[in-house]
Amino acid sequence: MSDPNEYTMLMASLPHHSSLFAAKRTPINRVKLESRLRVLTPEHRETLDLVVNALLWFALPLGLEEAKIIARGREAMARIENETLRQVILDRLEIRTCVAALRRRHSGQTSSPTDRNWGYGRWLNHIVRNWSEPSYRLDGVFPWLRDADRLMRDGDTLGLERLLLETVWKNLGRYAAEHEFDFEAVVIYVLRWSVIARWTIYNGEAASQRFAELVDSALDEHAQLLQGGTS
Repeated sequence: MSDPNEYTMLMASLPHHSSLFAAKRTPINRVKLESRLRVLTPEHRETLDLVVNALLWFALPLGLEEAKIIARGREAMARIENETLRQVILDRLEIRTCVAALRRRHSGQTSSPTDRNWGYGRWLNHIVRNWSEPSYRLDGVFPWLRDADRLMRDGDTLGLERLLLETVWKNLGRYAAEHEFDFEAVVIYVLRWSVIARWTIYNGEAASQRFAELVDSALDEHAQLLQGGTS
């Protein structure tokens, strides 16, 4: 654990995170956030970058294979000694592993994976043994998993994204309650910032798509009315 007051000035300078789904934008833009983070020591900056490269959506190239994402997480776990941050990474990788399992199963993979590069964490063997169970018999560990399975079956992409972001947000909130002005608090702030950024971007895209679908539907109805009037 780092000095509990090491980054008091930095944390005091960062605007408070509002509730996740009420946010219309991030509390601070990315350029300003990066500027504030310049006060980090080189060692802390390196650790933050390891966490960011392993976990944050904007740091993961489009189309990056699941195995390579897991490899980034393994690298971060191998190089980071801070126990709080290791637990933060483990939490996120285990969520990602559960979702990867659901996606494989819903894509038609009836048998469990035979390699270990598709996931990470304490529950790999358990998931493999319970592959056909809706929540892999992990309801007590991941109470959101059964809902995730249902949303995936229903094709509710937005609902699934909302559920996963809410789960990550709550997990980070527990760590944030234990850290206020130390290095862990800085990393947790950046991760929570990224969750808000993800939701505002995704929600905006989803809203635009729904609007476009409504417009298309209205145009189709208008065209049908015109055709009916001229027949």
